Amino acid sequence: MKFEMMNKEKKSPASRKQRRIGRSKRKSSKGDCLAQMPFKQLRIPFKPMELVSEDQLETIHHASLRILQEVGLQVESDAALRLLKDLRADVDWTRNRVRFDPDLIEETLLDIPQQFTIHARNPEKTVTMGGNAIVFATVCGPSFVSDLDNGRRAGTARDMENFVKLSGSLNIFHHDGGAGVEPLDLPPETRHLDMMYAQITLTDKAWQPCWLNTAKRARDCIEMAKIALQTDDEGLRERPGIVGGLNTNSPLLFDEGQADGMREFAIAGQPVHITPFTLAGAMAPATVAGAVALQNAEALGCIALTQVAVRGAPTFYGHFTSNVDMRSGSPAFGTPEYAQSLIISGQLARRYRLPLRSSNVTSSACVDLQAAYESDMSINACIQAHVNNVMHAGGWLEGGLTCSFEKLILDAELLQMQAAFMEPVIMDEKSIGIDAITAVGPGGHYFGAEHTLDRYRNAFYQPLLSDWGNFENWFDNGQKTATIRANEIWKRLLKEYEKPSIESAVEEELQAYMNRRKEDISSESVH
Repeated sequence: MKFEMMNKEKKSPASRKQRRIGRSKRKSSKGDCLAQMPFKQLRIPFKPMELVSEDQLETIHHASLRILQEVGLQVESDAALRLLKDLRADVDWTRNRVRFDPDLIEETLLDIPQQFTIHARNPEKTVTMGGNAIVFATVCGPSFVSDLDNGRRAGTARDMENFVKLSGSLNIFHHDGGAGVEPLDLPPETRHLDMMYAQITLTDKAWQPCWLNTAKRARDCIEMAKIALQTDDEGLRERPGIVGGLNTNSPLLFDEGQADGMREFAIAGQPVHITPFTLAGAMAPATVAGAVALQNAEALGCIALTQVAVRGAPTFYGHFTSNVDMRSGSPAFGTPEYAQSLIISGQLARRYRLPLRSSNVTSSACVDLQAAYESDMSINACIQAHVNNVMHAGGWLEGGLTCSFEKLILDAELLQMQAAFMEPVIMDEKSIGIDAITAVGPGGHYFGAEHTLDRYRNAFYQPLLSDWGNFENWFDNGQKTATIRANEIWKRLLKEYEKPSIESAVEEELQAYMNRRKEDISSESVH
């Protein structure tokens, strides 16, 4: 009681008025703008985490070399096999099986660049991949789309275009990862052209094609990138503008389309990540160690293929090892095993001096607490492992089957928070504020202190999605959950969306190319 009275005596009318002034100034400064961080290159300021010892890492490395030498990799491409034969690999033409001498694998890793720049249509959005740089890209590949208004449904061209617009509007995403959802209302033979056209014209960031599974589709991507950046083959090689993604068919199978698409990208000088799809318990041994060893073997074998095509071709080390639910056989994502395999993959990538790619993933079927904590585990592991290209960083749901508008906003918040966490902490005399501490003294407050008023606009992270008000305010404002607020935010972003500038001549050239290729593809299908 005595303590309470002492505090009441200290809080004079003047001090209470000062506090109200401080609060009102902070409130008015926020305005009506969405709290986005500016677009910027992010770098991880701390050392990467290591989960296994150097000896254990070498055990995985040598196990992978043994797999490649004794079991081999099945490559369903005669062109790729001929190249590998020229590299002195042991090719079994009857089974399309190639076996690698360990020294050959080691040799192919020597000339791969440790980092490279991806040039955007807007030079201010050009980013570096490699070293301690980290890039966030939106989801790629789902056939379904979901939102609170219309539920889960087959993706359409309109959904795809809206997602690309949001990808371009949210500063935390550095490049468009693959146009979000596949537009199933467009012809399957040509929809990749519409998707890339949307990526180029509806955003001015760098981009990655969703499908790179044939040589012709890879070539379409390269040609459209040349038009977008107004350059030629040599210019695109010198200044890469796109990132390609390829998956092996685990275990130990690389199909013709993937191999040929990879070769096109290697010749064009565009970075490509080789990502085995090793689900422990299904397409890989039911242990983290076995799954990572298999992943590593597949990655090294396919990376060798890129270097056979073009020595020094820019290549990522790709991680996508997770596990299945042993009760149902369903894939599980955002698991502790996913995080463990990612940290070890980071150690392997650094051993080989290669940039690293991984993903933000969850198995959740809706935007709920499970989606949040599984994505949080994935993102934290990506940062701890020093992932350079975080694929599916925004919008992934249901094990990659669904592209979610609300999940995109949730992920943007998670990523912004991580970006703020990676900002350096300022430790100088003014920041410590001894003068302010002296002025306020014991039992006072800092609401109206000059030190606070000088910094209140940018002192702390401002959330995009989170509601930091008390229960009463939250209740009076409609009792909106984070998912409901996310729904409102993406709708607002679409309403406020402004198409980035693009020269009409460039857009016309893109349209002409797209129309010509659609006619060619249609003619090919008839014959």
